[in-house]
Amino acid sequence: MFDNISGIESQSRRLPIYLLLDTSGSMMGNKIEAVNEGVKLLTSQLIKDPMAIETAYLSIITFDSDARQLIPLTAINDFKPPKIEARGATSLGAALKVLNEALDREVRANSAEQKGDYKPLVFLMTDGRPTDNWEAAIAALRNRPKQKVATIIALGCGSPAEVDGEILKKIANVVLMMDNVSADQISKFFQWVSQSVATASKSAQMTPANQEAVAELSNPPEGIRILI
Repeated sequence: MFDNISGIESQSRRLPIYLLLDTSGSMMGNKIEAVNEGVKLLTSQLIKDPMAIETAYLSIITFDSDARQLIPLTAINDFKPPKIEARGATSLGAALKVLNEALDREVRANSAEQKGDYKPLVFLMTDGRPTDNWEAAIAALRNRPKQKVATIIALGCGSPAEVDGEILKKIANVVLMMDNVSADQISKFFQWVSQSVATASKSAQMTPANQEAVAELSNPPEGIRILI
């Protein structure tokens, strides 16, 4: 399901991974604590994987009443999980704008002087509906240069009354839904993200330079369903 992450092989090529995490007030309590533990789990798993250490770079963008890039694109073995707190509204449009700017600033395109990065992977997690203008931010993402597009996987945490799956379909290539949200389910999601990144890292490095690498997503954990 991941595609276009191949190209000329080089150890200097990176697989950029962006986590877009909803930190609005509705995430307070057990959910935000589970997210903090999930980020720690993700990094602890990836640092044990030689291919992920070689290739994967991780960034965290959070969004509530505003959006910010908490951690710029960082090598896994240098990554230190931040303390993430919940407050405010759900500025998803602002988060997508920050993502767009980060992709422009941080992702290397192929040129005569350098080999570009692999196609970035974006994992978006939200438990509510956007409270700002998200349509313009989506349009900007869709109009990105071909070399700097990203594969986006979105997880909606909540019932259809809480999370609008139709909006997520307009943003993401893959949309997952967690109807019954719990700390255990959030932990399983981050474990699945870790496995997905490890698979993508291996696929990118093992595929010949003149072929496209395709890393298939495994089925999501029980309790998380695929919307598209």
